[in-house]
Amino acid sequence: MNSKHSVVRASGLLLSVLVASWLLAGCGSAAKDETAAWSPDKLYAEAKQEADNGSYERAAKLYERLEGRAAGTLMAQQAQVERAYVLYRQGEKAQSLQVLERFIKLHPTSPAIDYALYLQGLVNFNDNLGILGNLARQDLAERDQQASRDAYQSFKQLVDQYPTSRYAEDSRVRMNYILNALAAYEVHVARYYYRRGAYVAAANRAQQTVQDFQQSPSVEEALFIMARSYDKLGLGQLRDDASRVLRQNFPDSAYLAAEGVKDKAKPWWQLW
Repeated sequence: MNSKHSVVRASGLLLSVLVASWLLAGCGSAAKDETAAWSPDKLYAEAKQEADNGSYERAAKLYERLEGRAAGTLMAQQAQVERAYVLYRQGEKAQSLQVLERFIKLHPTSPAIDYALYLQGLVNFNDNLGILGNLARQDLAERDQQASRDAYQSFKQLVDQYPTSRYAEDSRVRMNYILNALAAYEVHVARYYYRRGAYVAAANRAQQTVQDFQQSPSVEEALFIMARSYDKLGLGQLRDDASRVLRQNFPDSAYLAAEGVKDKAKPWWQLW
């Protein structure tokens, strides 16, 4: 009996030793860092190569290691903004914006600050690209255009503070696009309200478009929606004022021909 118990205890001890050895071996391999002996230059080169090859997840990890290893240097700053870029390409937009926000806050005088602002605008810009797409699938009054507004602010800060930056001209083009897209969106919402008989809301939204986006082509339709909405509300003076501004600024407007159309005739929104 004792001999049998001794064999069992010995077997159990051997098994415990083997399991412990396997666990230690596993921990050792998991903790191994192949980049431990790499210089910052090599780490940067490898990260850039991975990014160029489209291996964004791998590149992001290498840039993160470089940021910590070269802390306090320009290379660390470069690694941070390039990490934000590969995160953006990887589809991790929220994480990319977090990295950029931290970079802009911590390094306001960095040589790469103009690029950081440009990238911040680009991430938000693409997040809402196709701003007027799929409008029929969603309640227009519930759409959030904050991403576009955030993109505009980033591009504007870049253009205002760094007008000669290599990214300034493209930023100006994108700012113009955003303003026109936001104005068009506001008109879509105004039209949405008008169609549903919410004439006060339609007039207010159209008026906001005219006030905020005076140079946008959408102002033409906004003025017409104002005139139609005021007419429905029995506000003759406001209707005439909106019509007069429409005629003065857009004398050849197709909407003018629809001003007197009765509701039983062809709907005015079929003009476009």
